[in-house]
Amino acid sequence: MKRFLLLFFILLPVFLFARESDVYIGLSTKYNPNDLPKIGLAANNPSDITPEEEKVYSNLFADVLRSDLYRSRYFNIEDTDSAQISSLGPQLANMEKRNILYYVFFDFSATDTQDVWQIKAFMYDTASKKGLLAKSFKVPTKSIRKSAHIFADQIIKLLTGKRGLSTTKIAFANDNTGRKEIYIVDYDGYNLVKLTNDKSISLLPRWADHGTKLYYTTYRNRNPQIYVLDLKESTNSPVMQEKGLNLIGGVSPDSKKLVMTLSRGQNPSIYLKELSSGRTLELTEKYSVDGSPSFSPDGKFVTFVSNRAGNPQIYIMNLETKQTRRLTKFNWTDSPQWSPNGDWIAFAGRQAQNHPIDIFLVDITGGQIRQLTADSGSNEDPWWSPDGRFIAFTTNRAGKRQIYVMDADGSAQHLIANIKGNSFTPSWSD
Repeated sequence: MKRFLLLFFILLPVFLFARESDVYIGLSTKYNPNDLPKIGLAANNPSDITPEEEKVYSNLFADVLRSDLYRSRYFNIEDTDSAQISSLGPQLANMEKRNILYYVFFDFSATDTQDVWQIKAFMYDTASKKGLLAKSFKVPTKSIRKSAHIFADQIIKLLTGKRGLSTTKIAFANDNTGRKEIYIVDYDGYNLVKLTNDKSISLLPRWADHGTKLYYTTYRNRNPQIYVLDLKESTNSPVMQEKGLNLIGGVSPDSKKLVMTLSRGQNPSIYLKELSSGRTLELTEKYSVDGSPSFSPDGKFVTFVSNRAGNPQIYIMNLETKQTRRLTKFNWTDSPQWSPNGDWIAFAGRQAQNHPIDIFLVDITGGQIRQLTADSGSNEDPWWSPDGRFIAFTTNRAGKRQIYVMDADGSAQHLIANIKGNSFTPSWSD
């Protein structure tokens, strides 16, 4: 028997830049969900849905979709009374009268194949009564969450013009096994997967090739070396195995280059490696200790940390001219990461010796500093979401190292999942 879950959607006109020179940081500090246009959401009365499995999995699809749309911060979700597909015309008219611009519903039913479900999802414009989106999924139970994520991102893209995050993942290191290994998890904290079994210290995962590869640093051979996980081919291969430090920093936007920290028997310096040719170019001199490099979104600049001025500070280098600029005057800094729009750099730091480590933003001129975390333990390892609206980071505020996510203005800080052990160095897929 087919049963229907009904979702009502309102378009949110979002303007991120008032003028070209403005800088958008996540959501406005004046953000209030009650100010957003509402999305009405209705589910059939569970007692009307049979068999039991169909009810459970249909509700799972609806719950994941609801959660994705709520997490996007583009909509205000409101539960409403259920409706019937047979009365679609009157329902569209009723939605229009209530200033609800879009009407979304899906049909969830069993197929002839055991453990495989048919999901047909649609979106209509309530004013024109025209269909705007129609998708069909035939998926096993294990893929219901993924299909909801896909549909949520399609709705977000259509209604806002912005990409959604629902299908993205976060990679990180975790020591639950007694050793630090690399894991990935869906952006909402579900589907935890352990990727490595190096039985050593594995850290600093870095996504590449549109989420199909992960570079990381491992001590599997008792020396920090850089390896790459090919998630499509299920392979794990060495990339840099020189004597001394081999620490992954960042992957270029086109996934053709790496920036890394190598020691080569001297002070650690920043190097660039061309993956196709294997050519390695030294970017910084050895008279200082330099590390934690990452690329700008256009691949033309690198940000890194150096103690050349005494304490570790954030710098920017133009890769063409090698011209370098200092951005910070802190007691200590680490882990700079460029925002996807290129205007801001997130980093961990402390302004005085007796201060805790917190997450800050600095603009690319060095003229603006914004503190995002405060009075909540030690906060490190910031990493931007691919749309630049959120930041993942590590914090020990609950007594152990965990991965949190916050809006890029520092608001709405929350744990992504209660994972056993300590978690470190998150990296958000694109």
